[in-house]
Amino acid sequence: MSFVTRGFGGRRGVEAPPDRVPPGQYATSDFPVLSAGPTPRVGLEEWRLTITDTRGTDVSWSWDELQALDHESSKVDIHCVTKWTKLDTSWQGVSLDTLLADVDLTGARDVLAHSYGGYSTNLPLPDLTGGKAWIAHSYEGEPLAPEHGGPARLLVPHLYFWKSAKWVNRLVLLESDRPGFWESYGYHNYGDPWREQRYTGD
Repeated sequence: MSFVTRGFGGRRGVEAPPDRVPPGQYATSDFPVLSAGPTPRVGLEEWRLTITDTRGTDVSWSWDELQALDHESSKVDIHCVTKWTKLDTSWQGVSLDTLLADVDLTGARDVLAHSYGGYSTNLPLPDLTGGKAWIAHSYEGEPLAPEHGGPARLLVPHLYFWKSAKWVNRLVLLESDRPGFWESYGYHNYGDPWREQRYTGD
């Protein structure tokens, strides 16, 4: 298992209001790149997002279909389990509320997000609704770079950033929880940065 950390110059802390930085974190101006494995290179013509409901029925969007949906801009703080926090990051994408409006949610309680490259992570369905999550394709006004999850990633800023799956291509709705990649290796099943839920037992 190798980690890619290009663009990370170490702990260069910046001044930040204490109520914006969770316990055990430090604010940084960097945007470190941390990935378990190589960066997938997915062309827009082949990119596709699929949501599978609990009955196994798929609803899918091509890149052009995603772009035709209503978009939102969001400015959020993001928190990595490796203890950096980056404040006031700007994103553009499609709310999960918009996408899930076309999906049968009967019986769904949890979601397993899958990515190009084989990564996965689990989240409770309520953490993806109510304006809390997006499929983000732009960062700071520019197309999302591949090393940061482009062409599109899941953005769930209220949880540790490993829950914001890079290169997302499928969301599977589940009747009961199923751990993803890091959760299977001992990372916390939920990952609330304000409760320092980094590892199992935290």
